[in-house]
Parts: sequence; C-alpha cells; structure tokens
Amino acid sequence: MNVLIVGAGIGGLSLALMLHKRGIQCELYESARELRPLGVGINLLPHAAVELNELGMMPALAAEGVETSALHYYNMHGQKIWEEPRGLAAGYPVAQLSIHRGVLQMKLAEAVIERLGAGQLHTGMTFDSLEQDEQGITAFFIERGSGQRVSRRADVLIAADGIHSAVRRHFHGEADQLRYSGRMLWRAVTEGEPYLDGRTMFMAGHQDQKFVCYPISEPLRRQGRSLINWIAELRVPQAELPTTDWNREVPAETFARHFDDWRWNWIDIPAIIQGAKAIYEFPLVDKDPLPRWSVGRATLLGDAAHPMYPIGSNGAAQAILDARCLADRLQEAGAGAGHTALELALREYEAERLPATAGIVLRNRLNGPEQVMQIAHERAPGGFEHIHDVIPENELNAISIRYKRIAGFDPAMLARRTTP
Repeated sequence: MNVLIVGAGIGGLSLALMLHKRGIQCELYESARELRPLGVGINLLPHAAVELNELGMMPALAAEGVETSALHYYNMHGQKIWEEPRGLAAGYPVAQLSIHRGVLQMKLAEAVIERLGAGQLHTGMTFDSLEQDEQGITAFFIERGSGQRVSRRADVLIAADGIHSAVRRHFHGEADQLRYSGRMLWRAVTEGEPYLDGRTMFMAGHQDQKFVCYPISEPLRRQGRSLINWIAELRVPQAELPTTDWNREVPAETFARHFDDWRWNWIDIPAIIQGAKAIYEFPLVDKDPLPRWSVGRATLLGDAAHPMYPIGSNGAAQAILDARCLADRLQEAGAGAGHTALELALREYEAERLPATAGIVLRNRLNGPEQVMQIAHERAPGGFEHIHDVIPENELNAISIRYKRIAGFDPAMLARRTTP
C-alpha cells in the first residue's frame, strides 16, 4: 500500500509517522518551498500527547515545551472563576505540553526524515487536481520552482493541507465557505517574567473581549524567564471576513487600548502586549461540518476536514487523533487491500471521526469550556464576592467535564484508552 499525504503540517507529519510505524509506505507533498518554524504557541492536550508518546516523540518535545500544570479562568476584573490541574497534575498518564507550533512541526519533520528518509518529504509542490480509477489515484502538483505540472500515483490520498485545503475545494467547490465569527485574534509571543508558578495557562474576559496566555519554552523557564504565548480577542462591530492577507503583522495600537486596565497583582497584560516583537492578526473562522470527507480513495484530515475555532486547545489535537484512527483503519485493511477494502477503510475512519469532530466544531461556537467566563460576565458583569454566588460549583464542574468527554480527554476515558 502506498499513501500520498498532501500537506506537511502537524496532522500530515503525525500521520506519516504512524503509517511508518505500521509498515505502510507513504510520501508527503507540501506546498511551502521549505519547512520553517513559523507560528506562535500551541497547547498539546493529553489525548494527543498520548499518541505522540507512542511514536517516541514526547522526550524531545518535553525538552522544548512547558509541561502545563493548571488552567485558570478569570473575568475581566482579574477575579478567578475556575481553576483545575492539567496534565500529570490532573492524573493523566502523560503531560499536557505548551510549545511553539513551529518547534513541534520541525521536530515531527525531523523524525519523518530520519525514519522514512528525506526522499519521502517533497516541498514546493502545490496540489492542483486528482483523478481516480480502479487501480488507484493520480495526483497532479505544480512545482513552485519550475511551474511544471507533475503527477504522482498512489493507492490512497490523504488531504492534510489545512483550513484553505485545495483538496477539499477540489471536491466541495467554492460553495464550501469559511464562516466568520465577527471576532479578531491578535497573536504573539513575549519574553518576560514568569507569572504564577511559571507553568499555568489562563484565560480572562468573555466571548467579546478575551486574553489567553501560557508559557511555551522549557529552556527559558529553567533560566528563570518565560516565553509567553498570548492571544488577544475582540469582537469587531459590523465586521466582515477580511479579504487581505491573514497572518499579517499589525501594531499593538490596533487593539491594545481595550486591555489598558487589565493589570492585576500577579500579571501586567498591557506590558505583555507591548513587549512583543511582532503581533499577527487572524480572523476567528471555522466551516460548517461536511456531510462526508471521503470520495473513493481520497479523504480529509485535520483542519482540511474540520476547521474549528481555537477554543479548548483542540485543533492540532484532533488532527493527531484523526491520524491515529486513519492509520489503524488502513492497517486493518492490509497491505494488499483492494479497491473496495481501501474505500471501506476510509469510510470507517470517517464514520468514527466526522461526528466526533463535528460536535467539537459546534460546541466551540458555544465557547466550549470557556462558557464559564461568558456565564460569569452575563450574571455578574461588575464582578462578584465569590464565584459560587454566581455559578454553583457543580455547574462549573459539569461544563468542564462535558467538554473533556466531547473532545476525548476525560481522564477516566483516557485511562481506559492507555491501559494495556
């Protein structure tokens, strides 16, 4: 069996490593001319960390990222709404890891090159189209250097080419549009003094004005400093989906005034914003869940399949879970699987993962576990004496555990998954 993976992001690279572990041959085709450690921070939740641990990746990743100890929620006045331990502190079998997205991608790419060989990862290859027949799939790419159109044959094609997936567009056309929330994100990293225990992730505000913050560099933490990944979010009145470049650099003055008084005795958010060397702007978008991912011997994975709001730290985690499920279904089909068996394997993968991820997409539109901040804001916009006067403890607990179950990282469920 030969699998062609379109896209060498976190999902595509994880899939390549999982296929290789199962003895399945694969090649990756990436549009970028070279892989570089781009982006900002990412939170690797325990259900995804379990999968990367099985690939032998966690020691290298833990040396770079911070093992998250806790998650806190605050209102816009700095009053604590909810806190819970995370990762090892919460009894999970593996750590929850906060790490630079580019570092994670490059570590995965290095493992792919080492285990599969450098010749299996092709860069500068932009997907153009595909054709299917009884013997397999022919994918066509444009070489970015020469402009030449080239073809590659495979038994199966997996599209892991992100939120702007060319393969998804090939099957679903221009009618499959992004849905804009009317909210804008500004993302950056700032080196500064550690806050709280130096390993805590926090979110503050409500759905129309929010700040998210967590440290992402273990080497810097050991030096007594902190590389702080942060996201500022605001609703933009009468907003339309921007047509200009996404991921564009903007000055702090674009949004910072809205957070001028967010200084509390344990953190100075205006100082964190002003300390960033570069700030990037993103619209908060997703897409409606698709009725199907698979067409013949081709299917979608990760953001190509289920772009979702970055709420609950689940985007990359769900791509990694997709990869595990898909690798298992292809292994079950067998090395000499015929046309029908391979199509069935992709449909089995879709039957398991499409409804699971569709539920997360829709739940994230309702703010996922961050509902606690919105509820606190609506019930007590001026603040509170004690949070349980506003939201009973059992209600807070229910919101937290419900999202963990939907997303697949309820501690009891994950313990059963990892028990020999």
